[in-house]
Amino acid sequence: MNDNAFGSPARKRILSIIIIGFVALIVAQLFNMQIINSPTYAERSDDNSVKPIYQTAPRGILFDRNGEVLVGNKPSFTLRITPSDYKDSLSPYIENILGVDSGYVRRILKANENYSKYIPRRIAKDVSFNVMAWYEENASKLPGVDYVMETQRDYSFGVAGAHMFGYAREIPMSILQKRKDEYSLGDEIGLAGLEKTYEDILRGKKGIHYVLVDSRQKTIGKYKSGEEDFSAIKGYDLILTIDKAAQKAAEEAFKDRRGALVAIEPSTGEILAFISSPQYNLEDFSKVTTLANYNALRNNPDKPMLNRATMGYYSPGSTYKMITAIAALEEGIIDEETKIGCSGGFQFGDRFFKCLHVHGATDVGTSIEKSCNTFYYSLVNKLGLDRWSIYSKKFGFGKNSNVDLAEEKDGIVPSSEYYNKRYGKRGWTKGFVISLGIGQGELSVTPLQLAQYTALFANFGKSAKPHFLKSYSDSKTKVRTEVKPSYFDIGISRRSFEIVRHGMWRVVNGAGTAGNIRNPELDISGKTGTAQNPHGDNHAVFVGFAPYDNPKIAIAVIVENAGYGSASAAPIARDVIAAYMRKTIPNQQNNEVAQVH
Repeated sequence: MNDNAFGSPARKRILSIIIIGFVALIVAQLFNMQIINSPTYAERSDDNSVKPIYQTAPRGILFDRNGEVLVGNKPSFTLRITPSDYKDSLSPYIENILGVDSGYVRRILKANENYSKYIPRRIAKDVSFNVMAWYEENASKLPGVDYVMETQRDYSFGVAGAHMFGYAREIPMSILQKRKDEYSLGDEIGLAGLEKTYEDILRGKKGIHYVLVDSRQKTIGKYKSGEEDFSAIKGYDLILTIDKAAQKAAEEAFKDRRGALVAIEPSTGEILAFISSPQYNLEDFSKVTTLANYNALRNNPDKPMLNRATMGYYSPGSTYKMITAIAALEEGIIDEETKIGCSGGFQFGDRFFKCLHVHGATDVGTSIEKSCNTFYYSLVNKLGLDRWSIYSKKFGFGKNSNVDLAEEKDGIVPSSEYYNKRYGKRGWTKGFVISLGIGQGELSVTPLQLAQYTALFANFGKSAKPHFLKSYSDSKTKVRTEVKPSYFDIGISRRSFEIVRHGMWRVVNGAGTAGNIRNPELDISGKTGTAQNPHGDNHAVFVGFAPYDNPKIAIAVIVENAGYGSASAAPIARDVIAAYMRKTIPNQQNNEVAQVH
């Protein structure tokens, strides 16, 4: 036998093939681990060593113009589930103790399944003492379930303000995918109202604490002795333009009523009170809202989710007559002494447009005081549609005011272009225009626009863009940043305003339609209206300002299906004005019966 047989070329080749194959297998495994599955192993490595614990940042507090809290924060317990450790068989027990429907837990976990299974999901916020007691008693049997202490919005300060404040909730997946660099799964984000508009100011900065954990996620100590930790930073506080007393008076007046109210400081555009009614309960949105509750709100026939103050379309009725008066004065069609005869209506072609009374020879001041329709049928006919439309838009109608809320509609101010587009050039006649003179027809406005319009009368055509934010403040350093209003002047002569304003004063303090709210201490000027409603009873409308010589507040009130403005809307305006001016209204003082309108 040859002693060198083991070292034969054949055996050497076999050994080489085995060694090369073994090395190739190792290289392939290393490639798989370091390249193909690197993210997975990196995630597991991190989870088995250093774990970040995020501390939510308290949102900034909302104060009124006098420093009173409107919306605050309160501590609460949040129940969470970490999918990597959780057993689906526990869901029925958790759903039972939370009092939610079957499948609730599964839906939440399913909605967030594209994110790491090691990141906790919020299941319920502000859980009760009974839930916490149940958890503590059964914690050892609930793998993957835990709780954390967080803050949530506190609405216990005497005002509701749902459509104004809005709400913040856990960030939806659709938004998170677009803003991954700013937010993480489970973060809160403002989704409506001022919470949405001023999200970047309110949200603050999350804190992070790093801990060392073992492969079972058990904490075994701090990472680097906490050198890289930092605490959460609270968001900036907002000082709003709202007056708490006026806001409370408005909300009290609108209990069990539908409609809207907006009050503005004429010289600055600062919104003093703002309500859309009915409201929804913001407490429901500070927690994990069930789909059933949300759908119930969306499907409620009273539409509590609709912001009527900025999104509701209404006919302004007789409160719009001052536009026609101003336009006619500015265009030289009438002056202060011009009189138009009223024999109970206005004949236009073969159609007779009625007035509520026979007023006889009427000048502009008396036409406002007595709310004479005939006067304005005649004026708008002489003005023409497009001149009337131009003045309407000067006062902010038919366009967005750019108020600092996330939702607002433009309204509708008809013009020749509008009618041509809708009906064709031969599909409408001048008869369409006559009703516009008294605020009827296809004219639609929002309560916010009516309030801005009234503020312009109060301040002789000068004001600022309506807004809610007065300033914001660093809660730690107390450094306060003021917000500068955007002022404007609509370019109408002071004399025209003086004539119309005095007519508005006579509506309340003369023999006008709102004598029932006369009060020397308040010195209110205004205009009542009854707005047509094709879907039911007419709406009651009132616009006004006070005091006459130095206006501090302008207000617009719409009460749905309440009939005459003098009976329903005007008293609400009076009470809110009194609350803002810190005046007490004696019972039944000067409550003589007003003319209905």
